[in-house]
Amino acid sequence: MLTIGIIREGKNPPDHRVVLSPAQCKYLIGTFPLKIKVQPSKNRCFSDAEYEKEGISLSSDVSDCDLLIGIKEVPVEDLMAEKRYLFFSHTIKKQPSNKKLLQAICRQNIELIDFELITDDNNQRLIAFGEFAGMVGAHNALLTWGRRTNQFSLPRMYKLKDYQEAVDFYKQILWPPVKIVLTGTGRVGQGAASVLMDMGIRKTDVVTFLSQSFDEPVFVQLKSEDYLLRKDGSKFNREHFHRFPSEYIANFTPFIEKSDIFINGIYWNFGAPEFFTKEEMMKDTFRIKVIADLTCDIAPVSSVPSTLRASSIEEPIYSYIPETNRESYPTDEKGVDVMAIDNLPNELPRDASLAFGEKFILGVLPDLLIGNTPKIEKATIARKGSLMPSFSYLEDYIKD
Repeated sequence: MLTIGIIREGKNPPDHRVVLSPAQCKYLIGTFPLKIKVQPSKNRCFSDAEYEKEGISLSSDVSDCDLLIGIKEVPVEDLMAEKRYLFFSHTIKKQPSNKKLLQAICRQNIELIDFELITDDNNQRLIAFGEFAGMVGAHNALLTWGRRTNQFSLPRMYKLKDYQEAVDFYKQILWPPVKIVLTGTGRVGQGAASVLMDMGIRKTDVVTFLSQSFDEPVFVQLKSEDYLLRKDGSKFNREHFHRFPSEYIANFTPFIEKSDIFINGIYWNFGAPEFFTKEEMMKDTFRIKVIADLTCDIAPVSSVPSTLRASSIEEPIYSYIPETNRESYPTDEKGVDVMAIDNLPNELPRDASLAFGEKFILGVLPDLLIGNTPKIEKATIARKGSLMPSFSYLEDYIKD
């Protein structure tokens, strides 16, 4: 019988999300041959009392569990040697901040499965918080514009009861004629687009967006082929781009000259071109004044050069000064405001956790109960002190 341990989130600042809600835990225990233990937590969006009410065992000691599951990266000092973990490690892009984490995982003979790598037969991710990242990100993009221009004021999403309260608030606002370019049509992009439409902001097509002026707020949602060109002049091919991203260049200039807000909701591949350069940001033709970078890849290894660091839920905005390549205080007239929170779904933790748990139950748990299925093997980064063959490219990353 599989014993799952739901670990408390130890990363700082604290994350309030959880893989499974109390009701979902109760359902699983009554339906499948497994046990669940939950580490107590003061920060979790569902209280310890809510788990106890559903008859879920709470214990700080989860050393007897077969699989330890969390959301964010586990602090190195909290890792338990020779255990099996499942969480978002944020290591596959060689993120500098998590180098020591992967080093410790290999050193302590830990098996690491990464949620980000669990995909279906078409290589599409099965489980993610992308939709909620897009939803909160779009809200925060407009919140940032309101703070910069003083044209309106939005409440922080995490201070609202739920998303419906945000929708009710949107109905009270007279939106200015702002132009928004949104990239991405995946979960993140669709989540952002849904909020913009709930705000009453009209969606338009690329040609209309670039060629016309408006007396109302509008947005355009771009696919990769809308702003990428193949270097050899051939027609854009999505599969080819995913395999050979360095063979493409960005044609984003028309949008930086016609947009006020840029919401970046597209997954960035290694070697893919950046949307624009620091030099382009210094030009008078660069119109964008708010960048909501929902992908939050940190420069210089990023698609957006102004994302110098992740911002936080507590301090969501900083200004980027192109002339100095440094940050400044929010709404600095010389800069571009950047909203780059790296845990956006944490502003809607209960909604996001419930949706995540449903995906976990349907798309991941059956494989975990069977064992090391191809789906789980593909998502396993390390085992018994070594990187799995598919992740051998990380060898230089984990060397001292």
